Amino acid sequence: MIKVVVGSPVKQKPAILEQFLQSLENLDYEGLTVEYVFVDDDEGCNLLYAFAGKYANTTIFKGDNPLEYHCDEETHCWQENLIWKVAAYKDRIIEYALQARADYLFLADSDLYLHPQTVKHLLSLKKDIVSEVYWTKWALQFAPLPQVWVGDQYRLFHAERGVEYSSDEQAMKSQEFIDMLKNPGVYKVGGLGACTLISRYALERGANFKEIYNLGFIGEDRHFCVRAVALGLELYADTWYPPFHIYRESELVNLAKYKHRIARNTEHPKLTVGMLVKNESGRYLERVLQHIAQYADEVVILDDGSTDNTVAICREKLVNIVHCIVENSISGFSNEVELRKTLWELAGGTNPDWIMILDADEIFEHKAAEGIRELIKDDSVDVVYFRLYDMWNESSYREDSYWIAHRVYRPFLVRYRSGYKYEWQEQPLHCGRFPINIFDRTGKQSQLRLQHFGWARPEDRVAKYFRYKELDPKAKYGVQEQYLSILDPKPNLIKWRDDE
Repeated sequence: MIKVVVGSPVKQKPAILEQFLQSLENLDYEGLTVEYVFVDDDEGCNLLYAFAGKYANTTIFKGDNPLEYHCDEETHCWQENLIWKVAAYKDRIIEYALQARADYLFLADSDLYLHPQTVKHLLSLKKDIVSEVYWTKWALQFAPLPQVWVGDQYRLFHAERGVEYSSDEQAMKSQEFIDMLKNPGVYKVGGLGACTLISRYALERGANFKEIYNLGFIGEDRHFCVRAVALGLELYADTWYPPFHIYRESELVNLAKYKHRIARNTEHPKLTVGMLVKNESGRYLERVLQHIAQYADEVVILDDGSTDNTVAICREKLVNIVHCIVENSISGFSNEVELRKTLWELAGGTNPDWIMILDADEIFEHKAAEGIRELIKDDSVDVVYFRLYDMWNESSYREDSYWIAHRVYRPFLVRYRSGYKYEWQEQPLHCGRFPINIFDRTGKQSQLRLQHFGWARPEDRVAKYFRYKELDPKAKYGVQEQYLSILDPKPNLIKWRDDE
């Protein structure tokens, strides 16, 4: 079992410290052994000792003679002697982690409210040094900036050695770095701190906060980072679970919104189901929508120029669920990727936690409704993969050399990240229903199955055959042999079983 020491030097206003300690209690430690260690520089803060009374795995070291630390609603004022005092406290926590034979040390400043998945997510990255990024207005008139940087004291852009950059070039390149950090991901950086997971390997190599006497940078984190890189270690920043930085006591009001968002995400995450439809009357749309209504919080329909009553069916079946229907006056299926992008953007506009994309002839097995709601409560994954069975009639699916979709797990359910730059397979046919860069995310396979009835009627198979022949005559986007096999008079069929 992985052992983690969670540590922090503490000199904090009680209202802020209370929130920090609460977030430590809410961290997901399942499967971990955890110890807490604090250095109390606040002359015996009652909140710390109350925390230790609740958790026997807590150690509190007494700080040295407290120094005055001035902070107000504008900014925090750090003096040189105070910086190195904090550095010594952090090194004391490092010594404790090494003596305790911890696998990792998680160092966090006491003015953070941490997302419950912070520690487990950082552990999953298997990096020796990685910080979770948060954003702060260092002064009230400034835009929020990250606590990680590219180089030097606080350079936010990549610079080639010996090259001089104009102020406009610096601003542009800095903005590129900032924009990158707003996309969920893991990025190599030159400096970090304040919310950092450090491996035992890095600690044993000599990573620490002692002053490097011939380095003029201000701040113990910069000396830590320079030393770490000199030791051959690399620094990474993660942006999946940013904590809330309570830099000013007035920001406690906004913390309530952050906590509410976390609670919603974990207790009842919002699932939006998106669907592309066209002339679905008399087929499977009613059944599909009835089942979706059992587990979706909102449904988004993009109608691609239907000439029947498809839209009316959608309104009728979704009357008791929040929904949005957008109608194209002219069909755009000849360029499918643009339709898929539009549907994705419409679904993302509903402020969802998760997006599921289904076609109007796909339906999960009957037991799936409850299972899907449980799947989206799993905060450790971002993509869920399922098996799709191509039904060749109402009771049997096809299985032969070109029809084995049910042997492969495919994404149908994706956690939505606002501000993330999604990328698509730019081709007019068979482009996929999701952005292609979702495959970089952590995923898991579900045993819940989908039935695809798009091939279940002979007339539908014939129509699809001629559609592919028209849209992809040279099989540029598909497989010619599979196209031809659509009309196979004697396909191999297997009976569908509900109890599998």
